[in-house]
Amino acid sequence: MKRKFRYPLLLITGVFFAFAAGVLNDNFDVLLERMKEFNQKYPQEKVHLHLDKPYYAIGDNIWFKAYLYNATTQDPSGISKILYVELINERDSVKQQLKLPVMAGATWGNFSLPDTLTQGNYRIRAYTQWMRNTGPEFFYDKTIKIGYSWTNLVSTNTTYNYSKEDKGEKIDANISFKDKDGNPYAGNDVRYEVQLDSKSLLKGKATTNNQGEISLSFLNNQADINKKGRIIATITLPEDKKVTREIPIKATSRSVDVQFFPESGNLINGLPTKIAVKAVNASGLGENISGIILDENGVEVNSFETKYLGMGSFVINPQGGVRYHAKVKFADGSEKDINLPVTQSSGYGMTVLATDKDKVTIKIMRSDDLSGPVKLRLVGQHNGNVLFSPVVNITDQLATVNIPKKDLLEGILQLSLFSESNQPIAERLAFIYNSADRANVQLSTEKTVYAKREKVDIKLTSTFNGNPVPGMFSVSVTNNNAVKPEPETESNILSNLLLTGDLIGYIEKPNYYFIEESPEVIQNMDNLMLTQGWRRILWKNVISNTPPIIRFQPEKSLGISGVVTNYSGKPSPNSKVTLLSTANGFFALDTLTDAQGKFNFDNLLFLDDPKFIVQARTEKGKKRLDITMDVVPGQVVTKSKNTGDIEINVNEALSAYLKQSTNYFNDQSKRGMLQKTLQLKEVKITQQKQQAKNSQNLNGAGRADAVITAEQLVACNTLSMCLQGRVAGLMIMNGKAYLSRSGGRAAMAIVLDGMRLDDANLDDINVMDIETVEVLKSIGNTAIYGSGGVGGVLVITTKRGGGNYSSTITPGLIVVTPKGYNVPKEFYSPKYDVEEPNRAPDLRSTVYWGPQLLSGVEGKTNFTFFNTDEPGTYRVVLEGMDLMGHLARTVYTYEVK
Repeated sequence: MKRKFRYPLLLITGVFFAFAAGVLNDNFDVLLERMKEFNQKYPQEKVHLHLDKPYYAIGDNIWFKAYLYNATTQDPSGISKILYVELINERDSVKQQLKLPVMAGATWGNFSLPDTLTQGNYRIRAYTQWMRNTGPEFFYDKTIKIGYSWTNLVSTNTTYNYSKEDKGEKIDANISFKDKDGNPYAGNDVRYEVQLDSKSLLKGKATTNNQGEISLSFLNNQADINKKGRIIATITLPEDKKVTREIPIKATSRSVDVQFFPESGNLINGLPTKIAVKAVNASGLGENISGIILDENGVEVNSFETKYLGMGSFVINPQGGVRYHAKVKFADGSEKDINLPVTQSSGYGMTVLATDKDKVTIKIMRSDDLSGPVKLRLVGQHNGNVLFSPVVNITDQLATVNIPKKDLLEGILQLSLFSESNQPIAERLAFIYNSADRANVQLSTEKTVYAKREKVDIKLTSTFNGNPVPGMFSVSVTNNNAVKPEPETESNILSNLLLTGDLIGYIEKPNYYFIEESPEVIQNMDNLMLTQGWRRILWKNVISNTPPIIRFQPEKSLGISGVVTNYSGKPSPNSKVTLLSTANGFFALDTLTDAQGKFNFDNLLFLDDPKFIVQARTEKGKKRLDITMDVVPGQVVTKSKNTGDIEINVNEALSAYLKQSTNYFNDQSKRGMLQKTLQLKEVKITQQKQQAKNSQNLNGAGRADAVITAEQLVACNTLSMCLQGRVAGLMIMNGKAYLSRSGGRAAMAIVLDGMRLDDANLDDINVMDIETVEVLKSIGNTAIYGSGGVGGVLVITTKRGGGNYSSTITPGLIVVTPKGYNVPKEFYSPKYDVEEPNRAPDLRSTVYWGPQLLSGVEGKTNFTFFNTDEPGTYRVVLEGMDLMGHLARTVYTYEVK
């Protein structure tokens, strides 16, 4: 491990700690050892993505660097070697997925945003197979806005108003439609559909007024269930062109959910207890409220007010048998009574004060009915690693413990108090700020003001505790005039790996807690700790010795594996399995199945989605075998937890950026560096040439002398029977096809799902699995296959020819199409060392992107780039970690005039 965990110096008041073995039940030491073994056996991975910008436009590239982090050892992770990164749209559909190799805990890549995408709120999700065992709650999952202006014809702006009607919530929506220049579409027909939680609620049509607006209303009678949805609006433009826009319905009411959280879990009779309050509106955002706390007789015992994102706290001294409630006042002046949790008659409480910059103070209390000396155990853990676990001998009703912060690691500290019977009786999360636990990275330039297109040389120095350290970093440079910073919401390595990566649920503006460490910020962070869910490691599972359910193993390399069985379903041991491929040149690998019939080809390296043939033969060379491939099911797309980050009017929110990016894209298009997707008028087709779906025909799908479809094969038992007499000049002999022109000298080549099969028998191919058979017999169609097409070619496409694995259509043979690595683009960074006349303007929004900055053993490196033609404040954001896992983030600015 990069740090040696130790017992910090504990300053004690009114309590005695005994560390010697045997003071407390030895079973607890066994429990702690079990926790240690648990973490070592099931280490947790976290992933962070450094993005080059906080938002994007259609036509952009999303550049990112991924950092994979071992939460247990707090080092760059070596657990997984493959990372999945996905771009997901508002319908929870994966639009792009990248599979990237991880080296030393890092990788990088990019998403291209073609104009076939629409504007909206997209998610970037990243995870490893190993992370899937703990669930998608702990994936990297970031919502970003992607606007559309370059070739966009229609922009919408929507406002909602809410009101009560009968027993439901009435929603009034006003939608305006404008062209890319901001002119309203007046007098245009619009058809719309309202969907709440994917269920259609209302359909209708309207005509835009002179301002390009339509209005519609709908009633939600199930506001507790149908909390969000979308409006699908289709406007008809001139020449009968139709454009569809999906508009988020972020909320269906103005309701505010208010919850109260006693500090260590319960209200205990006679124990002063801090109670945190959290108010969240229907859009998922914090809503500031105020109120008073009353007992059952209406006597006011305290008041409260939330001051940041709907969170706050107050203290009461609950009395047994008394019920308390809060009279809450909302921003609109309305009020509501909410009961506080029931007071427990007896028990222990734990109060934590983490606002002091030097120490954490823990107060352990017990109710008056509990007396006499007892031995408790106070456990502090960070990412599952136990930092301290002293025995606490309590003789009075209160004990105070002070823990120096310098001895604690930065991040979430989980404090648990255990009884003498080793049962957890109080628990509390606290966040520890410790900037000394971070790597220190300094950026410097020779000047603070530069000219347009001037070369900038930035020097990087990385240290830890004042000593040089090597590290891996990524850097993004943008112009604040083009890309307005969003410091509280942009992707941030500190907030992600130290905070959101360990908590369940949506956290609003997580970066706010790391911009500065003022007393106010520390207090607001403490309120967050009191109100946010925690599910990384549960003590009850450790106590019961219940291991986690492991469904997915860490991926170390690309591989192809499966099981070979005979037709009775029994394993076929010692069978020879051959892996064949023609991707990037022909190659073949051989292996033998084990006693269970299993085989595995690992440590493979291939890109994109190549086709492979897996062939199996018994020890005696027989081929009547079944091959079943190992298939890891894909990760389902769960609903986004980032409901508060949804922007209803994306284009309007990004209007300034879209205007700048449109100028850039138009310039790129004029120079032939960017392509538009041509939108053609609808043409009614009366007769269509027969095509072959998923075909790998080198001439193009359907370009053949004859195409035989699945419908034409249903009456045949064998492929020989299907082909015999169906195509002029084609004859069948001994399960092989010949062209009469060859006189039976050269059999027709068989290409199955893009792979050539040598010496294959037609009747070994299952007719029911075939989608199409393309017959190539003329010189014009066979020439592209070279000498392999002399006797003609049969291009056979299976019904699953477009998937990852085809069905078993030939005994002892299967075609597989596993997903390979994606190759990232190289960021274009022009050089202006030499003046060139009539050079095109440089309007790039991302000035520089460097995902591979490495500082050496002296902790130094540098990077250079050239400014664009746009003046302004240039913002340099650097993120990363040193090779010991200490996190780093710094922001540097300079001026361009």
